[in-house]
Amino acid sequence: VAEIYAGAVTPHMAGLIDGRAPDDPIARQFTPDRRELDATADELSDPIGDDAHSPVPGIVHRYPDRVLLLPTLICPVYCRFCFRREKVGHADGGVLTPDQLEGAFDYIAAHPAIREVILSGGDPLGISDRRLGHILDRLDEFEHVETIRIHSRVPIADPARITPALIALLSRAKPVWLSVHCNHAREISPETEAALAALSRAGIPLLSQTVLLRGVNDTVDAMAELLRALIRCRVKPYYLHHADMAPGTAHFRTTIAEGQALMRDLRGRIPGYALPHYVLDIPGGFGKAPLGPDERDADSGQVTDWRGRAHDYDDERGET
Repeated sequence: VAEIYAGAVTPHMAGLIDGRAPDDPIARQFTPDRRELDATADELSDPIGDDAHSPVPGIVHRYPDRVLLLPTLICPVYCRFCFRREKVGHADGGVLTPDQLEGAFDYIAAHPAIREVILSGGDPLGISDRRLGHILDRLDEFEHVETIRIHSRVPIADPARITPALIALLSRAKPVWLSVHCNHAREISPETEAALAALSRAGIPLLSQTVLLRGVNDTVDAMAELLRALIRCRVKPYYLHHADMAPGTAHFRTTIAEGQALMRDLRGRIPGYALPHYVLDIPGGFGKAPLGPDERDADSGQVTDWRGRAHDYDDERGET
């Protein structure tokens, strides 16, 4: 498995693993599993269709008013279910060259409908303060860009990276929203709590994104504990992603019906503001579809994208 897909775990995250538990939910997310070699016919190397919406290197432009900017494809940890697992962690470094980065800025400048730039990757907080500062300063030059969002595992995987200097950097430009990737309550260590508190005190709005994973957080108790832990840290639960059709990840995926039942069971157990949006990234690059109890047609199995177009989605494929 390690010959095909990148693998890494920070010392901090490794220290949270309970080695006595054979099904430890943290170890399950980062330890290579031989089942990753069993890719099913319907799994995709680009499951959410980034490539179809990438007009220049480092840019993914799927929605009119916002773009993804991917300055790096390196992460401090590599999740075994990652939808970009075919791209991240390669030996070439996966970092945009200065010319490619300028090409990405030129694209943003030429599209005044873009109101938000989302830094993703890889992990944008894994790059140096100097490089991150340059990116934020350049984005600050574009009047039509109103907000910046950063998607990151760093506050969870390497909370020591959340330094006063980094917080000052995130506070000095356009409004920055930080979306923290967290899948289990035990990932929120005292160090992470302190890092999130420092970010919150600095006025940086905090969101979360979670992937629904079999054997990690697919029970009501596990998910409720996670969501309560997030709001205690002033993190607003934002997205609960249905696991993508990435190669070799069938053992992580639930069915949509199971996810919908989980969301129904959470109601009344936790505050309404702690409920995330349960969503599916429609394979092929058609964007996110909400998966509320009535959002997927039970008879046809179709989901509807943001343009109102219906798409077939059979989540029995690749089910374990």
